[in-house]
Amino acid sequence: MSQNCSRTPVRAHGLKLGVAALGLVIGASFGAGQAAAEDVIVGLVTKTEVNPFFAKMRQAAEARAKEKKVKLIARAGKFDGDNEGQVAAIEDLISAGAKGILVTPNNSSGMLGVIKKARAAGVLVIALDTATDPADAVDATFATDNFEAGVQQGTYARKAMGDKKAVVAMLDGTPGGTVDTFRHDGYLKGFGIKAGDPSIAGAAITNGAQDKGQVGMENLLSKNGDINAVYTINEPAAAGAFAALKSFGKEKDVMLTSIDGGCAGVRDVKDGKIAATVMQFPYKMASMGVDAVVEYAATGKKPSGFVNTGSFLITDKPVQGLESKDTAWGLKNCWGD
Repeated sequence: MSQNCSRTPVRAHGLKLGVAALGLVIGASFGAGQAAAEDVIVGLVTKTEVNPFFAKMRQAAEARAKEKKVKLIARAGKFDGDNEGQVAAIEDLISAGAKGILVTPNNSSGMLGVIKKARAAGVLVIALDTATDPADAVDATFATDNFEAGVQQGTYARKAMGDKKAVVAMLDGTPGGTVDTFRHDGYLKGFGIKAGDPSIAGAAITNGAQDKGQVGMENLLSKNGDINAVYTINEPAAAGAFAALKSFGKEKDVMLTSIDGGCAGVRDVKDGKIAATVMQFPYKMASMGVDAVVEYAATGKKPSGFVNTGSFLITDKPVQGLESKDTAWGLKNCWGD
């Protein structure tokens, strides 16, 4: 997705790893003057409640909070792109006395004010999945290296197509978020083209939703029936794209790839609807986030920098020179739970 701000985002893959954030193992007892575990409130603010990726993240946070005997308060935007809703949620969490807030920003620069307010109040703020812009607006970021995930997607698509002349469609997410910028740019790099290349037939905004992915793909196909490679921001958008391709009778003629690694998406790879997807680990992101807040409440220790939670290319049609795992592995490990 394009940025709606003038500041150029720092790519997540270039951020310095925060050693303090790695390998958080919570075993410290709560000392004098520190909050007892049962009094610790962890806030989680996701982009939406309906997207399966964020539903999995919430499930992980709830499970970890229960294990650590802390209270989780989960909130979400009403839709992908609801920056105001997320700002209001963080305001409420500050008022509720949250010790730490885990947030997946809808707009990477649109929440800077409220994040600054939270940190000034002594609240630990960690970005999950989506980096802020600038990245150091939060204490730490636990996320996929989204640029590298995009590179994996684009590299696979180009290699799998062989010498075939490419006509590419880009199904982007929501303007204003670093995730879409990183994935979009990474795909282009992996595919070996740059923005404005004549091989790019067009782009559509999907907000990461299946229905908008289908409409966007239908519109692009109506304008150019020669499209034979499709980048998608996530698997719901890819599912919509496949439906559109099938309605045009082109589902077997197009290199459709994606990023997410949910069980439904991996099944779509197994069924031949998507050629390959890049698996992320939202369960790991959220679990690490809760651990970090508990550690902060117990010891005052804060994580820092960017922590890459990993990714794997999933396909049953591997290409030479690109590491991947098959769908059997993918179905056992989808989203890392």
